[in-house]
Amino acid sequence: MVAPSAVEVGGAYPALLACLAAADEVAALALADELLEAGVPAESVLLDLIAPAQVQVGRWWQRNEWSVAQEHAATHISELMVAAVTTRAAPRPHRGRVIVACMDGEWHAMPPRLVAEVLRLRGWQVTFLGASVPAVHLMTYLHRHDPVAVALACALPMRLPQAHRTVQACQRADVPVLVGGRGFGPDGRWARAMGVAWAPDARTAADLLADTGGDLARTVGATSRLGGEEYAALVSRRAEIIDVALDDLRHREPSTAGYTTGQWDATVVDLGHLVDFLSAAVYVDDSTLFVEAVDWTAEVLGSRGVPVTGMRRTLSVFAGTLRDFPRAYQFLLDGRRALDPCDRR
Repeated sequence: MVAPSAVEVGGAYPALLACLAAADEVAALALADELLEAGVPAESVLLDLIAPAQVQVGRWWQRNEWSVAQEHAATHISELMVAAVTTRAAPRPHRGRVIVACMDGEWHAMPPRLVAEVLRLRGWQVTFLGASVPAVHLMTYLHRHDPVAVALACALPMRLPQAHRTVQACQRADVPVLVGGRGFGPDGRWARAMGVAWAPDARTAADLLADTGGDLARTVGATSRLGGEEYAALVSRRAEIIDVALDDLRHREPSTAGYTTGQWDATVVDLGHLVDFLSAAVYVDDSTLFVEAVDWTAEVLGSRGVPVTGMRRTLSVFAGTLRDFPRAYQFLLDGRRALDPCDRR
């Protein structure tokens, strides 16, 4: 027999998607209120309704079916719903303080916000610091408030080197760390490489903190050496790598002669992201990190009618510049091979 709460949430999902598509915040808030009135647990509304709806919004943007403006409007409504649901639940904290924050440079704040609210519903005293918290400010806050644990989110694996430095700073301060987000890999492999506890979702994070009481050390697997000389050299040559690719683009694509300053700026950002993903892959010594980033980028470009042949050429230019970097060079070859199915499509 299906639980009544599951039936209610499942039936509400299409209605919520319609509200988000219409940017109808009044109807969306009313929908959340109706579910709570019907006895659906607040945690279920957050994780079984709002969270999957946000995932779908992301898919619509990725497939170019929604604009950035539509995605932002939908996210704003989801944030209002989260606030309304948790305000109505208003649990009284009976456990210690947990700090939840996004790594520096991470702007995907909704997933860690949901983690924060689920922990709050489970009785923890939670402080949510939001998106892109600089490590130095995070450490100052931790020293001032002495939490039981800190939960850190990383959505993009290209931020892993910075994430590792933040984790190490927390560990040196004797604050137990729990991490989550797609940036650590679908199975948490890169969290384990850092020697830090990982949770794939909000419920698991809450269960883990409850089971350990904030003592997360026993959940950590074996660590491996990260970074190294090749990573450091790659980071030091970031600007040069981008400049070489830009120069190649100018010479092989006559259409770039008419690029505006904004278009060139966007191109530099895109190239920089590829280099950063490559650097992160070298940092954790895992080609799959870069290959998955290439595949995702190709999917986004394809949905916007941009052929991946240009991206394949860019990877070749990168490889020519980095022949003396054995891991980076091999990862670039792996990335080019990953584009072959896209070319065939």
